[in-house]
Amino acid sequence: TVGAIIPTLSNAMFASGIQAFQEVLAEAGVTLLIATTGYDPKIELRQIRSLVSRGASGLLLIGNDRLDETRKYLATRRTPHVISWCFRDGADQMFVGFDNYAAAYDATRRVLAKGHKRIGIIAGDCTSNDRARARRDGAMAAVAATQDAQVVQVIPAPYRIDAGRQACEEMLRLACPPTALICGNDVLAAGAMIAARNHKLKIPDDISIVGFDDIGLASVVTPAMTTVRVPQIEMGRAAAGLLLDAVAGKPDLTGVRLDTQFIERGSLGPPPKKG
Repeated sequence: TVGAIIPTLSNAMFASGIQAFQEVLAEAGVTLLIATTGYDPKIELRQIRSLVSRGASGLLLIGNDRLDETRKYLATRRTPHVISWCFRDGADQMFVGFDNYAAAYDATRRVLAKGHKRIGIIAGDCTSNDRARARRDGAMAAVAATQDAQVVQVIPAPYRIDAGRQACEEMLRLACPPTALICGNDVLAAGAMIAARNHKLKIPDDISIVGFDDIGLASVVTPAMTTVRVPQIEMGRAAAGLLLDAVAGKPDLTGVRLDTQFIERGSLGPPPKKG
């Protein structure tokens, strides 16, 4: 038995990765137990203790933000674990994931290359979420590195459509609103698209909107969403394989860094001429 502790089951951004993770375990005859944290590090520690006490021989953890007490517990118990949905070079832990900072930097650079000068960032809630912080910081760094461009506002928001809509509404009330929005995930971007349409704005003629994750929602909204594709299935399978090796005590295991892909669709265009 192994455990997977994820922030939430209510968001599709984890679905296909966890499914792929489970399929590899099933092939090896290993049972998966899943627990959620609601992005609360104290709950994560309780869930880790619960799963280990129930016999979980290894754990999949999401992201690298956790309590020192949790790190000490894992080290003391010598519980094999793999950290996913992020990646760090030269770390003393096993990561299977991607560089959120680099992916957001690249996506924002591509938006700026279209000619946008005023960028709004609807970040995920960065509290206890290193992935959301890295995406926010990568986007901000790309703008800072570009002459004449500026971030007009950064709004952290829970990963919900209504939160993305409300954040976009707030930005559109600015005297000089952004011509492009970089969103922490596709759900926030979908909410922003609703707000833009409520303001009678055409996407991308009046405002461009970019998401992150490339969940199924991204390709079915109108216009189809420009986003960053996360290699969820490959990541889930690789994480399962590495965790099984760790539980088996295999030596000299190393993490796996995967690439994201910028997917340009209809929600990104040049800024309006008046902007």
